[in-house]
Amino acid sequence: MTFQTHDARILEVKELTSREKLFTLRFVDPEINRSFKYKPGQFVIVDIRGFGEFPISLCSTPTREGYFQLCVRRAGRMTKYMHTLKEGDVIGIRGPYGNGFPMEKMEGSTLILVAGGLGMAPLRSVLWYALDTGKYEKIYLFYGTKAYEDILFRDEVIHLLKHGEDMNCHVKLAYEVESPSCIYLEKGYSPRVCKGVVTDLFRGETFDVENTYALICGPPVMYKYVIKELLDRKLSPGRIYMTLERRMRCGVGKCGHCIVGTSTSIKYVCKDGPVFTYWDALSTRGLI
Repeated sequence: MTFQTHDARILEVKELTSREKLFTLRFVDPEINRSFKYKPGQFVIVDIRGFGEFPISLCSTPTREGYFQLCVRRAGRMTKYMHTLKEGDVIGIRGPYGNGFPMEKMEGSTLILVAGGLGMAPLRSVLWYALDTGKYEKIYLFYGTKAYEDILFRDEVIHLLKHGEDMNCHVKLAYEVESPSCIYLEKGYSPRVCKGVVTDLFRGETFDVENTYALICGPPVMYKYVIKELLDRKLSPGRIYMTLERRMRCGVGKCGHCIVGTSTSIKYVCKDGPVFTYWDALSTRGLI
């Protein structure tokens, strides 16, 4: 773990939706760039000099070296300013922080990635890591989005919807708001595209629960229903992983904003997580 901030130059800025932009960065110091290693599910602290800093998950995969990517939603003062930055601008980055997903432990197993809204960003790191390494039996991506315009990494998702089976990746998409684009996708890829919520995508699917792990990221309301779906299918709570990026600020457990639980079980989301199993949630009040 590093506490030092390093300069990183923005190589590319891509507009993903009306609220999210994808920033591709590289450290200015070539040695820092070569030595920067991270795991899917980890995060960094973005330091914008003169404005402040904020934590954000890495959405790129460590299998593709030489750069890293951040998906930033325009929300508060900091992220609004981040959206004004251009290619060539320099910001500070420190990290990576957090535990990440146990990718080595899950090798040889089936992965079910369940993403809702912005939750697609950290799970994208897992998705492309799994596809690049080829060390997993089967990959399922269940993605719930509000509308076609809100689909993050839309080109990638649609490409995998069309060609994912050739890559051992089964993609299903649920949308809430009808549009000509969603109806077109549904006609072409029914029943893998449907109007509904992300739990509807489990319909008709069977899994070997002894050789399957589920990885979840999305809005808080989603967790309850997705976890119930998985438990009803007899998936062990220890095989259900969630990334919970709430109330994080300093990234190293010093400021206390991320503390959850009681005197018998306390967790620092930024230091003990942000990836937790459902067993952790059962024993720590307020985790989800």
